Amino acid sequence: MTTRTRNKSGQFRTKRWDTKIWTLEKKYWVDLWIRSDMKLSTYLWKNGFPSLAKILDNK
Repeated sequence: MTTRTRNKSGQFRTKRWDTKIWTLEKKYWVDLWIRSDMKLSTYLWKNGFPSLAKILDNK
């Protein structure tokens, strides 16, 4: 379960692409087993995920 807020239409707010992985791991209590200084955009691109929500669904 995530603690992300939703906008008025009920969708999750978008996370900034330049967010560091360590920030996400700390906030959502997940371990992605990668370098913590990697940007979210790089991780999404390298692993074929369309969004942060898809990453969290797989963990």
